Amino acid sequence: MIRLAIADDHPIVREGLRRIASDDAGITVTGEAATAAELFRLLAMAPVDVVLLDVSMPGATFIETLRELREKHSSIKVLVLSAHPEDQWAMRALRAGAAGYLTKDHSPEQLVQAVRRVARGGKYVSESMGEKLAGMVDEGKSRAPHELLSDREFEVLRALGSGMMVKDVAAQLSLSAKTVSTYRTRLLEKMGLKSKADLVRYVTTHELLK
Repeated sequence: MIRLAIADDHPIVREGLRRIASDDAGITVTGEAATAAELFRLLAMAPVDVVLLDVSMPGATFIETLRELREKHSSIKVLVLSAHPEDQWAMRALRAGAAGYLTKDHSPEQLVQAVRRVARGGKYVSESMGEKLAGMVDEGKSRAPHELLSDREFEVLRALGSGMMVKDVAAQLSLSAKTVSTYRTRLLEKMGLKSKADLVRYVTTHELLK
C-alpha cells in the first residue's frame, strides 16, 4: 500500500486529488497540507511514502521545500504537481530532488501511474520532457538564457517580470531589498538586458508566468 500525502493550497484541488488517489486500491491518503509548514508537521506525525507537492504553495518556495524534504525525509519520494509548463520547472524540480513532475492537465490515470512509478523508485516526466532531457546530453545544444539561471535567480526573474516592485519581491522571497536589487543587476548582465522593462518583456515573451 502506497501512503500518500497531498500538499496543495487549494481545498478543491486537494479534494479532487484525494478522490483520485482513493479510487485506487493500492494507494491510501495519510494526510493533506496547505502550506510547507503544515506538510512538515504532517510528515513528523504520519508515515508517508510519496508526497504530491504543488509548485505554488504559500510559505517557502517549492525548491526550498524540496531541498528540505531531501534533507529531513530522504526516503520519501516527491512528485511535483504543477499548473506551470514542464519546461519552466521540471528540470529544476528534478535537480532539487523530486522523483517526478506532472502538470495538472494530465488525466487521473496518468497521476496514479506517476505515483506508482515514483513509489517504486522510478522517475516520472512526460514523453516530451523526457525527449528534451535526452537532448540536453548534447553539450552543444543551445539553451534559453533563463534556463541557465540558478533557482533563486529564476524566482527573482519571474517576480520582477510580473511587474512587482523590489520591496514586494523581497517580502515574497524573504530576502532584503538590497539582495533583490543585486539579483536584478546580475540578471540584466547575465541575460544581456538593459532594464526592468526588458525583464518584463522577456518573461512575457517566454510565457514564464503561466
